[in-house]
Amino acid sequence: MNLTICQNPKELGKLAGKEGGTLIRAAIQNQGFANIILATGTSQFETLNKLLAEKDIDWSKVSVFHLDEYLGLPITHPASFRKYLLERFFNHLPQLKAYFLINGEVNPSVECSRLGELISKHPIDVAFVGIGENGHLAFNDPPADFETEHPYIVVDLDHACRMQQFGEGWFPSLEAVPQQAISMSIRQIMKSKAIICSVPDTRKALAIKNCLEGPITPDHPASILQSHPNYHLFLDECSSSLLSTH
Repeated sequence: MNLTICQNPKELGKLAGKEGGTLIRAAIQNQGFANIILATGTSQFETLNKLLAEKDIDWSKVSVFHLDEYLGLPITHPASFRKYLLERFFNHLPQLKAYFLINGEVNPSVECSRLGELISKHPIDVAFVGIGENGHLAFNDPPADFETEHPYIVVDLDHACRMQQFGEGWFPSLEAVPQQAISMSIRQIMKSKAIICSVPDTRKALAIKNCLEGPITPDHPASILQSHPNYHLFLDECSSSLLSTH
């Protein structure tokens, strides 16, 4: 693991985006294309902004997947991750080779199968991820399924996860937060050749301590990242504040 502790979220995003850009350019140079995964949410604002500003990335050679989407939420809803990516990323690029959005408004079993077939044909070079307040990775809330080989699965969102979504202002009430989502599975995320993880904010500090200094366990889903051979973790002073080495 490569750990970088930054002074603030802006510096965190700048360094995470820069490292991600380097990895994307390397993949394109080595094989002629790059397949990446993008995360969403407030923790990813600065990372995505920096990635957009990176020079000399031929985005026409890049295919993009994303981590999760709520079941039953229309793309017009402010909390839709499809809307998030279109408005904050895709619409700012001149061209992409392809992007594959999760549609939470159709039959979830059929959608999981569709996406699973697509990602099996696009081995991931770089995954951009975050860690939730409950330690979740994508929407794999604790205790996460570390065993399923299905690339995408339907998951139940626990109370802590739904409270985070409400607390970040994506929904007007806790009751409005969907109770289920389609999520990329833990094993699928771990198949990525490189993982860039951006985690700012004090409210993530306990999750970071548990997932970084504790054992690898489904009770702290992102702890699995400890076992990845090319894992880059970017924290700020707040999110790293409970680490014993801080």
